[in-house]
Amino acid sequence: MRTIAALLLVGLGVVPAGPAFADDDHGAVHVRPGQSIQSAVDRAEPGHTVIVAPGRYREAGRPCPSDPTHVCAVVVTRSGITLRAQGDDGRRVVLENAGHQDQGIAVAKPGASGASCLTDPDQRLRHARVEGFTVNGFGGEGIFLLCVDDWVVAHNATQDDAEYGIFPSHSRRGRVTHNVATGANDTGIYVGQSSDVRVDHNLATGNVSGFEIENSSGVVLRHNRAVGNTGGILSFALPFLDVKSNHDNVVADNQVLANNKANTCLDPSDDVCQVPSGTGILVLAADRNLVRSNEVRDNHSFVGVYDMTNRHGRWHKDTVRRFFGPWVLGKKFEEDPDAFRVASPMDLVRADAPPFLVIHGSHDTLVPVEDARDFVELLRALSDAPVLYAEMRGAEHAFDVFPSYRTARVIEGVERF
Repeated sequence: MRTIAALLLVGLGVVPAGPAFADDDHGAVHVRPGQSIQSAVDRAEPGHTVIVAPGRYREAGRPCPSDPTHVCAVVVTRSGITLRAQGDDGRRVVLENAGHQDQGIAVAKPGASGASCLTDPDQRLRHARVEGFTVNGFGGEGIFLLCVDDWVVAHNATQDDAEYGIFPSHSRRGRVTHNVATGANDTGIYVGQSSDVRVDHNLATGNVSGFEIENSSGVVLRHNRAVGNTGGILSFALPFLDVKSNHDNVVADNQVLANNKANTCLDPSDDVCQVPSGTGILVLAADRNLVRSNEVRDNHSFVGVYDMTNRHGRWHKDTVRRFFGPWVLGKKFEEDPDAFRVASPMDLVRADAPPFLVIHGSHDTLVPVEDARDFVELLRALSDAPVLYAEMRGAEHAFDVFPSYRTARVIEGVERF
């Protein structure tokens, strides 16, 4: 994270933000180092573009539009405003927390409420764009949008914002593209309670969750890279939110690599604290989510399925047809049995396999314990590396999700291994 930040900040001078700005005859308001981005936004009319020259900016801040008890550095409260940062020979526009500011760039109508803006068009903005900024070190979110339609967040970098990097919520028909999000203690790039959003060609690294789709629909998350987070990509539904379900999303053609970072969540009561290190792609309490053609590797997961083909007939007869087929691989076993074999760890065992510690509950009613025993036997027969097996007496599937004395001892054993 720090290396990335340093590279992006090379050559940028530290200058205080002032009130001046300049505009032209083509719907553009220009901001130079030493001037105020917020003052330019206030001057801009719908359809205008605020163009910010490279430099480091610290704004005085003002109450956030959706929560006046918090302070935002730059606030956009009208439709049709584009914020565009200019690049110049590798120099960028860097927006930094001037002190006690919660959000870097906030796009929302004053008083907008997620609970009501879904049905009240007067609380919504349209045609917003944020492009090319580096947003560093804010107490909550780097770039925040609430109740916005027809929007784009592109070519930005969010770094070390305490909770989220990019955070559109209750928003529709948007795109998040070619951004880099690092150092968030919740999620790098989040889409929540939103619909019809395209998330593509982004990099999320060094966050707790790289990408999240929460209680949303029609989200297409493709051609992204989730590397070095605690969890790579999560799609799920949580209870008690304004939007009640997660459905009809696509997670495809992404690289999800080595997401083994320790979980650094800030609030122990937050659900994100339950994301285990080593999570590649997690889909939970979601309907009709298609996950396919992703490269998922080197995530040191604590949960696994050994056999996608049900070669020994131990799974319920409909598991492959109704779960593995449509929701995991996106195809029928009868049409492409080789795809199911390639996805089965049982078929990937070879002599150069790394050391393994396999832990399984003896009373697992989802993944048969016999599959674990067969997998261990095959590993020991073919692999030159150590293979340890611990069968937890009386334990159910995912017993380690819940804090207990046994879970704590298992975690200690994994750490020693």
